[in-house]
Amino acid sequence: MKLDEWRDRGVISAEQHAVLDGLSRNQPFSVFLELNILLYAGVVAFVGGLAWTVQSYSSQLGDVVVLGVLTGILGVCIWYCFSRVSPWSAAQVSSPSLVFDYVLYLGSLTWTVELGYLEARLHLLSGQWDNYLLATAILFFLLAYRFDNRFVLSLALSSLAGWFGLRLSHLPSSNDATYRYSGLVYGLLVGAAGIALERAAIKAHFLGTYLNLAANVLLIAVLSGVFVHDGSGLWFLLLAAGCCASLAYGVKKRQFSFVAYAAVYGYIGLSYLVVRNMSGDESILSYFVVTGIGMLVLLFTIARRFGREA
Repeated sequence: MKLDEWRDRGVISAEQHAVLDGLSRNQPFSVFLELNILLYAGVVAFVGGLAWTVQSYSSQLGDVVVLGVLTGILGVCIWYCFSRVSPWSAAQVSSPSLVFDYVLYLGSLTWTVELGYLEARLHLLSGQWDNYLLATAILFFLLAYRFDNRFVLSLALSSLAGWFGLRLSHLPSSNDATYRYSGLVYGLLVGAAGIALERAAIKAHFLGTYLNLAANVLLIAVLSGVFVHDGSGLWFLLLAAGCCASLAYGVKKRQFSFVAYAAVYGYIGLSYLVVRNMSGDESILSYFVVTGIGMLVLLFTIARRFGREA
């Protein structure tokens, strides 16, 4: 059988062989991951529509109606989660039901919408959003560890990043040293916290979430320093060290994402140093075409190798 030959030659992995063999025999296969992603995306889309409706029609609906609807959704989510939650454990805990995690995520996002509306309309803390972000981060951390949910943990880490001043609306510029150093402190803190909690055996499976976010924030912060003409050499050395660490961790733990981080951020930093000394649009375009194709081929090859050895 052709599939057996591909497996024996290493073209496809044993897992890929099992899936393809099942398809050829008209056997069912799992689409749990795809459905899981779609359902979480559906929750985000629903809350996004809810936030748009609140923003667009709050004057017509009135504060009582808006807050009543948001509080109602939040209350139902909280009641559902606490009425069905399993006993807390420091180890990984399975979800009590198929919809449990999505209800928790819906409640968490609804809280952010209601909190934003309350501040916009009532100015409870006089626009001091940092206090909101810190309180929200603490709340999401508690929910993530109580209900064992990595998506809510991501919300907690994102809120904490906002408290540190790291926001998408304020991406680091070449002259924004404060933003850059905040990113370094945040990334190191998050990475250290994730490692400490993993070694203490407290939700050790959360480590990947901590390290993925920490790696991206640290590499972005260091990469922004490469764009500074004064001291760019030192920042590039730090970037190279960070990429090497990410690469080593990815290879050791068989985590392709960390290998990709090392390749992409390293490529951007090196390309900037090379291109800024080049003249002529054709030379620059040729450089990016050739090296870009080479980078894609390299990542594709590594990804296939990882999949083969998984």
